Amino acid sequence: MIEFGTGGWRAKIGEEFTKENVQLLAQALANLILEQEVAAKGFVIGHDRRFLSDKAAKWVAEVLSANQIKVYFIQKISPTPLIMHTVKEYGSFYGAAITASHNPADYNGVKLFTKGGRDATEEITNEIEKKISRLNLVEVKFIDFEKAKEKNLVKIIDPFNNYIDTIISMLDTKAIKASNMKILLDPMFGVSKTSLQTILITARCEVDTINDRHDTLFGGRLPSPNNHTLNQLKNMVIESDYDLGIGTDGDADRLGIIDEKGNFIHPNEILALLYYYLLEYKGWTGGVVRNVATTHLLDKIAAYYGEECYEVPVGFKHISSTMEAKNALIGGESSGGLTIRGHIKGKDGIFAASILIEMLSVTNKKLSELLTEIQAKFGKFAAAESDLEFTVKEKAVLIQKLFVDKKFPEFKYGIKDISYQDGVKVYFENDGWIIVRFSGTEPLLRIFSEMKTRAKAKELILKMKNFLEL
Repeated sequence: MIEFGTGGWRAKIGEEFTKENVQLLAQALANLILEQEVAAKGFVIGHDRRFLSDKAAKWVAEVLSANQIKVYFIQKISPTPLIMHTVKEYGSFYGAAITASHNPADYNGVKLFTKGGRDATEEITNEIEKKISRLNLVEVKFIDFEKAKEKNLVKIIDPFNNYIDTIISMLDTKAIKASNMKILLDPMFGVSKTSLQTILITARCEVDTINDRHDTLFGGRLPSPNNHTLNQLKNMVIESDYDLGIGTDGDADRLGIIDEKGNFIHPNEILALLYYYLLEYKGWTGGVVRNVATTHLLDKIAAYYGEECYEVPVGFKHISSTMEAKNALIGGESSGGLTIRGHIKGKDGIFAASILIEMLSVTNKKLSELLTEIQAKFGKFAAAESDLEFTVKEKAVLIQKLFVDKKFPEFKYGIKDISYQDGVKVYFENDGWIIVRFSGTEPLLRIFSEMKTRAKAKELILKMKNFLEL
């Protein structure tokens, strides 16, 4: 069964992620492209460093090219945002990255993109799922990859320079060059090193890297840049006096930041910092788009500058489509993904890190100083979160309790509103909130809360966990 979640199709290698399933997905995609008569602009595909990513990219290319769809194949390992940018630049109606992003090492997957370099909508992925369900392996067409190259059905491309030049053109490189910043990068055995190093060295930063070798097990860690996985980065930033530590996830569309004091800066705070910087220091205008599990500090900042904050379900496709509809300035999520108006319609950890360094250079302030500045203006917001595993039986009970019976604990705070837009979210009268939702990328129940203090947020999460009896 091939089912798309909020971040594409992801599955365990050898169980659902198999050559046969990848080929079925590719044939269903080819059928859709041919039905829509959009094959003329070709199909862009790239891959990260995960086990089987390079082979799976060729499996997709072999099927598409056998269906007479021209394939632009990025042979070098590539960040997902680079692939999305290439879809945009080539004017292709579809493209894909072979990656499971921040999932464990025994996962792989396929992220689909549409015209403009954006995540595929649910309408498109639902249609592909329907087509897959009607397909049989004998209906899958394929041609050997090397033969497809000989027939010019597959063209090897290297869009690295175009992607890098695009980001550099959007930066105040003069300010960055004058700042002489010292940066430590942790790609988490992923694909961000070459891109980020090139951008930052071009801007005359001193850049060192750790954990940059090819390791399909990601050093035994989850390739997700969070407070628990970036301890080495924290220690080295302090020990060697770096201005900033940057961690990126497996496919480099999300980032985690360590400030000059060795503190992990939550993605909520990064998003708020960048939005504040663009409004206050650069004088730009525009609203902000966040998902239901992302900080309401953005609402406060937007209101202060006479702008709007738009809340959408989890899944970056919802952020990018709302950004376009509302001409919003920035959009992002609490997991570390964001983009800015004028760039690709998807999250880009490399671009976000570059803008963050520009912010420090232009303001001539440390990250901790800017965070204090924001808190003085808009107050403190503290987040907490927890992930819970469940059995099939437990999931059915959870669905009944939360979404059918619509039950939740008795909270000691006044309730302002309840939303079932994505999971169940309770808004409190004191500006705090808690949300419970099923992950769209992993078999987990996620609980997020935001209050004035982390202790209060954690207290709410514990109350919800006890109520759910997991």
